[in-house]
Amino acid sequence: MRLADHTTATAAEALEAVDVAVVPVGSTEQHGPALPLGTDFTTAEAFADAVTERDDVAVLPTIPVGVSEHHRQFDGTLWVSPETFESYVTETVTSIASHGVNKAVFVNGHGGNVDALERAGRSLRADGTAFAPTWNWWESIPEVSDDLFESEGGHAGPAETSLVLELAESLVREDRLAEAGDGVPGSWGKSVHGASVGFDTIDFTPTGAVGDPTEGSREAGEELFESARQELHALVDWLEAQPFDALLPEDHR
Repeated sequence: MRLADHTTATAAEALEAVDVAVVPVGSTEQHGPALPLGTDFTTAEAFADAVTERDDVAVLPTIPVGVSEHHRQFDGTLWVSPETFESYVTETVTSIASHGVNKAVFVNGHGGNVDALERAGRSLRADGTAFAPTWNWWESIPEVSDDLFESEGGHAGPAETSLVLELAESLVREDRLAEAGDGVPGSWGKSVHGASVGFDTIDFTPTGAVGDPTEGSREAGEELFESARQELHALVDWLEAQPFDALLPEDHR
């Protein structure tokens, strides 16, 4: 169920059946000249929506701005600090835990959020408030991406392009996909003699994209989405089956 669709009166009854809260988080940031600024929260929200038919799941409102300062040189990018983001998601899960839902999943669409989300999950578990792992859709199905695309890609590359073509095709500027991939690296970052020197995205990609977005297709996006959707359902099933006490550190059991 989608929490925000309820009134406070109907939420009281609906939450009695809920075992897992799903918290979609993304970003509003550049994705090159072809993909929309909302790519990351659009994909996170779509995956979260895929579990709304379950009575045992409460899908919370999407958090659309994340840890994206490394994209700041590209127009339209919004960001908050890692500390602000970590506090916000921690307190959001704390609030749903106060209503009796102490298992959650951060359904994440943005790689820059990962460190802050994992810190939030550790602190929520350490103080016994909730168990809240981070689910990154691209990490749930690496073999699918490997089979579909020749280039490794990454940010605004073939996988993200395919997903947005499947989920929000009208927002993709298909006539600019070739431009998006012009002169970009095949993988994220820049390394010199083993040291990472690509602190900002613009340090290693002139367009903001990584990989060849022209490899993307709606058909590939459909396969990516369906495969990852199944993985998210399986994770929710696993969480539902675990006694909460068994998920906490030993000193909390």
